[in-house]
Amino acid sequence: MILDRFRLDGSVAVVTGAGRGLGAAIAVAFAEAGADVVVSARTPADLDGVAARVREAGRRAEVVVADLSRPEQTEKLAGAAVDAFGRLDVVVNNVGGAMPAPLLTTSTDDLKAALVFNVLTAHALTTAAVPLMLEHTGGGSVINITSAVGRLAGRGFAAYGTAKAALAHYTRLAAADLAPRVRVNAIAPGAILTSALEMVAANDELRAPMEQATPLRRLGEPEDVAAAAVYLASPAGGYLTGKVLEVDGGLIAPNMELPIPDL
Repeated sequence: MILDRFRLDGSVAVVTGAGRGLGAAIAVAFAEAGADVVVSARTPADLDGVAARVREAGRRAEVVVADLSRPEQTEKLAGAAVDAFGRLDVVVNNVGGAMPAPLLTTSTDDLKAALVFNVLTAHALTTAAVPLMLEHTGGGSVINITSAVGRLAGRGFAAYGTAKAALAHYTRLAAADLAPRVRVNAIAPGAILTSALEMVAANDELRAPMEQATPLRRLGEPEDVAAAAVYLASPAGGYLTGKVLEVDGGLIAPNMELPIPDL
């Protein structure tokens, strides 16, 4: 049965930034596909709720509270998975972000912080996880969450877009180094209806232009990204490495214009 290839039965996954939004959706989707999940973020209450949903799906959950803006804390998650469940098969580097700002008010410290939070944390967890994957299961899958603005140019995204573009190419480079035993892929979401877009979701005047600027005429749901993650993590995606799946409704330009005037 082709659907069996999308199962993750017996696998163990680590998902960063798993307290809400895309990370929470991915963690729950993995559990529904048969995986045990280590969920990590900074807020215990958020993680407890996600862990409860994982357990409701019949799988085990391990909660690790950590400040994932610090690579030295992120890299410890791989060992937490092995300690809790005896193996590690899948890593999702979901944590990341940066506040938008005009280019001339984006400092070098802002750019550095974006690179640390989006790229260095992914590298820290990946390099910690791969030896454990090879030791305990012989291979695995790494999934990095980038962004449509890592390839599309829009005002205000100098720090965030640069960091996500770096993460996308890091994905290709890591895939080359880690083949054939560890696959490394990425997902580049467009505008997804998470808490980051709460104001947009509640305001038709903001939401309607964004939907109109999206070829599929809707904004994404977290489950759209979670389904792509299941595909990349599972045997169904077993012939993909070094690829970036664009889960963005068909965007060819950003669908949100920030109010940044001409010089």
